[in-house]
Amino acid sequence: MEGVKIEVVEMSIPAGCNIILGMAHFIKTVEDLYEALVNSVPQIRFGIAFCESSGPCLIRSEGNDEELKKIAIENARKLSAGHVFVILMKNAWPINVLNAIKMVPEVTRIFCATANPVQVIVCETNQGKGVLGVVDGYKTKGIETTEDVQKRRKFLREIGYKLS
Repeated sequence: MEGVKIEVVEMSIPAGCNIILGMAHFIKTVEDLYEALVNSVPQIRFGIAFCESSGPCLIRSEGNDEELKKIAIENARKLSAGHVFVILMKNAWPINVLNAIKMVPEVTRIFCATANPVQVIVCETNQGKGVLGVVDGYKTKGIETTEDVQKRRKFLREIGYKLS
């Protein structure tokens, strides 16, 4: 298609952190996401950045960890895609906060929630930029064996997500 540029943008994810990438639609998104995160897991540390796509078109940010906030802003700057938000978090897992994030009224989509390396496929037109999708982690290598099933079940119990 004429006038469309497609690029792959690598997200920066510090060791021990997870990233949640999504889309929302209103200037109050960063404040509402902040409240959703701290109300879900009080000890969570995080940074949020949100790409405003009208008016001044600024990157809006909040968080309770200055380093994660700085990296979230840098990730959002690299994307510069309208209404996209980036959350970098530690001391919690995405499973602990995703439902609260999904319930924020202005959130329209979650692209990924992971600690894996993330590549974002971004398109650019004469109007602006948008996210086409994400590459979360690596290509599938096979099908789990009986031994893999046992390891998975054991691991989930070791970390407290299933009963013994």
